[in-house]
Amino acid sequence: MYELFIANKNYSSWSLRPWVLMKELAIPFEERMVPFAALSNWDRFRDFSPTGKVPCLTDAGTVVWDSLAIAEYLAERHPGVWPAEAQARAWARCAAAEMHSGFGVLRERCTMNCGIRVRIDEMTPALEQDIARLNELWNEGLRRFGGPFLAGNAFSAVDAFFAPVAFRAQTYGLKLDEAAAAYVKRLLALPAMQSWQEAALAETWREPGHEDEARRAGTWLEDRRATA
Repeated sequence: MYELFIANKNYSSWSLRPWVLMKELAIPFEERMVPFAALSNWDRFRDFSPTGKVPCLTDAGTVVWDSLAIAEYLAERHPGVWPAEAQARAWARCAAAEMHSGFGVLRERCTMNCGIRVRIDEMTPALEQDIARLNELWNEGLRRFGGPFLAGNAFSAVDAFFAPVAFRAQTYGLKLDEAAAAYVKRLLALPAMQSWQEAALAETWREPGHEDEARRAGTWLEDRRATA
């Protein structure tokens, strides 16, 4: 059986991608949670990942250590990871790759933290540009392929790659247009996303680096996480 190594559900956007993909597609796996430590995770994560990072998938001796590579590895073995139709599949791969390598300001300014609600104190032009691109990209997919998911009527890897953005939109109250906001609601309502969020709120770990990033984003309005 696959083993998927992940870190804290409250913080780890990269871990969420393959986790939610496998859950929504009913691909069995065993979860291996290794929480973030303060300062450096290199030594701990190197026990299972050559990069010292999460996520990492193992399969009978094969190690796959990047979220996009994990999606492609699974696509070779399971239907539905990418859309069956060629144009939708090409678009989905491009959009997922754009999320994988882009949206740097959104990542930096709006770090994933499922359990809090934050008012952004300064909406910079660069952050506005990333949000505008999200609106544009999501609207293109929904319009072109008919929804309710980005590349058609079924959840696929491209939706998994934007799943962390749905949590970011919820945490920071990101201003999205009507179609994009409705898409966020659909993602957040998925059973796997509900399960992830429930587990994230139950976590009592606090990693100073991730907490500081969220503090810099703006004014905390609410903290819904369990306390130790």
